Amino acid sequence: METAELATLIKTRRSIRLFQDKPVPEAILLEAVETAIWAPNGGNAQNWRFFIIRDKKIIKNVADAIQADMKTMMSWPEMANAGPPASRPGSPPRVDPLSTAPALIVVAAIRSPNPMVDAMAKRAKTDPKARQMFEGLQVVAGWAQSTSAAVATLMLVLHQKGLGTLWMTGGLHAKADIEKLLKIPVGMDVVTLVPVGYPAESPIKDRKPVSEVCQIIK
Repeated sequence: METAELATLIKTRRSIRLFQDKPVPEAILLEAVETAIWAPNGGNAQNWRFFIIRDKKIIKNVADAIQADMKTMMSWPEMANAGPPASRPGSPPRVDPLSTAPALIVVAAIRSPNPMVDAMAKRAKTDPKARQMFEGLQVVAGWAQSTSAAVATLMLVLHQKGLGTLWMTGGLHAKADIEKLLKIPVGMDVVTLVPVGYPAESPIKDRKPVSEVCQIIK
């Protein structure tokens, strides 16, 4: 693949929230996961785990769990002006991507002990420099970075196969309910949900210019 072809693949991927009523072949989903696990990851730990769901009833149960928690959250007076735009009074209704998705990939990560981080956490209680270093490591955990690399790769492969996906950055407020529903093993954390299907929409999005998001330090 030429660089230009790769650039086209990346630039034409879109977040899809509306899907066709058409099943996604299991073989394609497995092929995408097989490619995704070659993504870079910290210490080659390969802590990611993928749960492929093709049963619409189970997908609906996941959606219901998210909506139930959202309803509870939006009942709090503190959330009057703090919820997502679609949940605020007067906002147009937004399509729930899980309501039409024929498949869902739930990506989780195995918690793994890190003796260095544990030691740093202990010292951080009394050592300002150690606390500063520890806080730096907490911005984005290594396992989250590794899993995110796999998810990005997964989505590009599925896009190349003509499928649409959505990286659901929300919904993890229902993490405990989702893990219980899907019987996620103890010691694993759901990191994100990726609805998958043949697109029923063609969103048009743009990106900020490189000059706005990139700085060269010489």
